[in-house]
Amino acid sequence: MHAERVIARKDGAIGWITLDHQERFNAMSLDMWQALPPLIAQWSQDADIRVIVLEGAGDKAFVSGADISEFETLRATPEDVARYEDDVDAAMAAVAGCDKPVIAMINGICMGGGVGLAVSCDMRIASDHARFAVPAARLGLGYRHSGVRSLVNLVGAAAAKEIFFTARQLSSDEAAQIGLVNRVVPRDELRDVTRDYCTMIAENAPLTIMAVKQTIAEIQQAPGEFNAARCDSLVFDCFASEDYREGRRAFMEKRKPEFKGK
Repeated sequence: MHAERVIARKDGAIGWITLDHQERFNAMSLDMWQALPPLIAQWSQDADIRVIVLEGAGDKAFVSGADISEFETLRATPEDVARYEDDVDAAMAAVAGCDKPVIAMINGICMGGGVGLAVSCDMRIASDHARFAVPAARLGLGYRHSGVRSLVNLVGAAAAKEIFFTARQLSSDEAAQIGLVNRVVPRDELRDVTRDYCTMIAENAPLTIMAVKQTIAEIQQAPGEFNAARCDSLVFDCFASEDYREGRRAFMEKRKPEFKGK
């Protein structure tokens, strides 16, 4: 069902997606972009999966961007460009729109479309040797408003302008300072810290997490598009759930709750 370079595996409540194109520093080929939406959709429906992690294969790169070697054939005409960009947008939207939390585990290079993919995730945990850049201005590429908006929503307009205008590389510490990543850890601790975060998330109420994720997405909508009624409905669903009853009982009984997502 999925591209050979997109490797999916389940580890308890964690769904791991490894982007494996190491000869090009995990650059995203078109088939890799196309493989993400069906995989995300499949795991969105899998009750066993509580959180999803995106990672790059090896220790040199998360994703170095789109595979530019394909551009001569796949982005040669305006129509080709539009189709290609639609597939990239669909992949980003699938990650951002997933009901379950998605974490980017960033080790090494994260550039161009890799930054866009990481920004589409809910959280970004980076190693201390990670590097970030959006070199579109060095390639003459245009950037769709959806990608620009996502970056502005995350780091603010001033930082987004610096990233795009200069096309320079940011260290992991600089990325943390502007809010591009949530946390920076030593390289050899990255997987363990990410797994710890996943465990914390997996033990919490899935409906609450989904409601918060969708409410934040509504808050970040363009002016006039915020759907307050939908947000209110999400809150009502939480209070009407079996998990809410379980949470109350567990609190009174001084035990860890066992949430089912129902």
